[in-house]
Amino acid sequence: MYSGKVVIVTGGTDGIGKALVELLITKGALVATCGRKTEKLEQLQKEISNQNLLALSCDVSDEISAKKFIEEVVHHFGKIDILINNAGISMRSLFSDVSLDTMKQVMNVNFWGAVHCTKYALDSIIENKGTIAAISSIAGHRGLPGRSGYSASKFALNGWMEALRTELLDTGVNVLWISPGFTQSNVRKAALTKNSEVQGQSPLNESKLMTADECGKLILSAIEKRKRNAVFTFQGKETVFMNKFFPSLTDRLTRKFFIKNGKLIK
Repeated sequence: MYSGKVVIVTGGTDGIGKALVELLITKGALVATCGRKTEKLEQLQKEISNQNLLALSCDVSDEISAKKFIEEVVHHFGKIDILINNAGISMRSLFSDVSLDTMKQVMNVNFWGAVHCTKYALDSIIENKGTIAAISSIAGHRGLPGRSGYSASKFALNGWMEALRTELLDTGVNVLWISPGFTQSNVRKAALTKNSEVQGQSPLNESKLMTADECGKLILSAIEKRKRNAVFTFQGKETVFMNKFFPSLTDRLTRKFFIKNGKLIK
């Protein structure tokens, strides 16, 4: 399915995004990715060393930067078949402590970043009857304490994607959002603290989580099957189910998992 297809993966220098880039290249896709750090983009290009990879500097939260990125991809490859809105950041702070700047940064990358890229890629994707995918989160189904801004961004992303899917039903374009669950990635280490500083460490045991490569394979399979949405891990599926049918109990269990004695533990 992917051979010869032009696929954009935003935020492709780390974690799930990088795994997706690597997998797509092996499948013969023409891949464009972006990131904010030039040195990471150069390292990615060096590691993969394939003419089918285009790695460009872009801050998806900035509309002009995102528009330029999409235009450069179309100029380079001639079209866009698949857009995977993967770029994202998290946060870790109780709402009572967090700065509003942190909340806004998370929303600007996770929600507006996807909106910006999709807006300017839309015509080409419709023309090619392609796919628009977004990497969401269980936090988009169930609000998580200490990550209120992250949850807000993912709820917004899911609602917008659902509306977009409905608008595009008769175009041949598939729209799907994916909630991987806890996966090995850089997202927790790069999460913002209450004052927008990088956390620098993960509160979870990363070695026990699904690998980024495993997650990437599941994402590509979901796109290939043109699914509507997907939740991967058992814990993720359990959380979505519990929150739908036993919301009050899920409130207590979620609080117990993330908070102890009024302080975040995860």
